[in-house]
Amino acid sequence: MGYPGPRGRECAVREELPEGAAEILFIGNATLLIRYGELTLLTDPNFLHRGQHAHLGYGLVTRRLTEPAVDVADLPHADLDAVVLSHLHGDHFDRVARRGLDSGLPFLTTPHAARFLRGLYGFRRAAGLRTWQSHTLEHGASRVRVTSLPGRHAPGPTRWLLPPVMGSLLEFGDSAGPTRLVIYLTGDTLVFSGLREIAERFPDIHLAVVHLGGTTLPGGLTVTMDARQGSDLRDLVQPRQALPVHFDDYPVFRSSLEDFLEEAGRRGHGSRVLRCAAGERIRVSA
Repeated sequence: MGYPGPRGRECAVREELPEGAAEILFIGNATLLIRYGELTLLTDPNFLHRGQHAHLGYGLVTRRLTEPAVDVADLPHADLDAVVLSHLHGDHFDRVARRGLDSGLPFLTTPHAARFLRGLYGFRRAAGLRTWQSHTLEHGASRVRVTSLPGRHAPGPTRWLLPPVMGSLLEFGDSAGPTRLVIYLTGDTLVFSGLREIAERFPDIHLAVVHLGGTTLPGGLTVTMDARQGSDLRDLVQPRQALPVHFDDYPVFRSSLEDFLEEAGRRGHGSRVLRCAAGERIRVSA
């Protein structure tokens, strides 16, 4: 079957990737389509259109400013192996995705989100992973181990007002061989002491997908990393490369991509930051 291009334009041929490499299509916000060998993963599916509102809980809503680069209907549904969902917020899993994704599609997410996905939305194969718990997927000769990593969506006691969030480590390889590519999805976390253990357990991360935006809720509460915190996380985890996402799709984002690039340059690792606009693809390898 075809492979999605921007705004519904379908690529007729699914290109073969070099061994050990992954291709990432950036759809918008924190939504990625990741392909490695025979495996295809979708992350944080946000397919609201410009002007539609994402629900953040407690009556809070935010209006999308951009269009997703690919419509949910144009995803390679028959090829999807799983959704990796960092948490259950309206800008990471929305009503368009809920209607457009198959209810039999596996989800790997937090225990909190898995309960809602199974019980309220009918996604019967949603699995909740506790921190440091792993789940392995195989498709043909390809394998990925998904491990839930620490995340904290808000500081101090206020974190209990927001849904639990997880980071995810994706360790790709051949079914019978070693890990060949390691990708860290930060999820909507702030920098906190619990992230140090990620660096200790996984010292060789090839790519970190960094959720930025400096998301600020009414009252001034910041609940995602801004440019400084995103750079702090990069310094702590020390991935070989970083891909910034989650920075311009909603008005609650107050820290721009340019802020992050400037801070990365100031710290001397600007060359390690990948640029990928919505609708574009990048290839990553070890």
